[in-house]
Amino acid sequence: MTDILVELAAARRHDVSEREAVTPLSEMERLAMAAPAPRDFAGALRGGQSPRVIAELKRASPSEGMIRDDFSPRELAKELQAAGAAALSVLCEPHRFLGGEEYLRAAREVTDIPILYKDFVTTRYQVAAARAAGADAVLLIAAILDDETLAALISYAGGLGLAALVETHDADEIGRAVYAGAKVVGVNCRDLRDFSCDVSLLESLIGGIPRPCLRVAESGMHSSDDIARAAAAGADAFLVGTALMRAPSPGDMLRQLTHPAT
Repeated sequence: MTDILVELAAARRHDVSEREAVTPLSEMERLAMAAPAPRDFAGALRGGQSPRVIAELKRASPSEGMIRDDFSPRELAKELQAAGAAALSVLCEPHRFLGGEEYLRAAREVTDIPILYKDFVTTRYQVAAARAAGADAVLLIAAILDDETLAALISYAGGLGLAALVETHDADEIGRAVYAGAKVVGVNCRDLRDFSCDVSLLESLIGGIPRPCLRVAESGMHSSDDIARAAAAGADAFLVGTALMRAPSPGDMLRQLTHPAT
């Protein structure tokens, strides 16, 4: 079985090496520091209207193929903010998710809620590029980072004003994330080695994230009942992508997920 996570992380490291040859890290850091002030990602997940959803803009995925043909990040971002999203997540991985930093920039231009840069991040360069593109938070996947690198990237992101959402898939990774200094920890019920999904992981693991960390439930939520179960298990916020992107009106779907008809 091909390990998709390893494949994507390796591909992005190769992309970074090519990009850095043209634009060195020092220049990317300069661009990061010159970017508009970051918005408060963690604050958005603590306050405001509940349930707090991180609405994801995603064109495609390795498991689903093309998810949304009429992908307009500007219009989707505006629609999802108007529907009550607490924050946005933008897929920036270009090979299998067909994403790009230009999508994040477009979303940033038309919204005032925080935006998560979602990619397979293993280097400082990618973190700096995220901030330069206008991101307010960056996804760090514990499974592809050793303890030293995870802690270093959390610290580096903070120095640039970025929050770090550390994604975990089991109890060991939760412990590693907390030890590395994570303040926002997610449980992804999708196995990124083969992209299979086991929603029961949310219920069994999310409550194991110690306070005061913010707890984020990721993937596998397609209904208000799914969100209610994750909330009952202890989740503070919910990252939802495919269910929104497959809907004719992502905004209407978000309202159905967060405020179901009684």
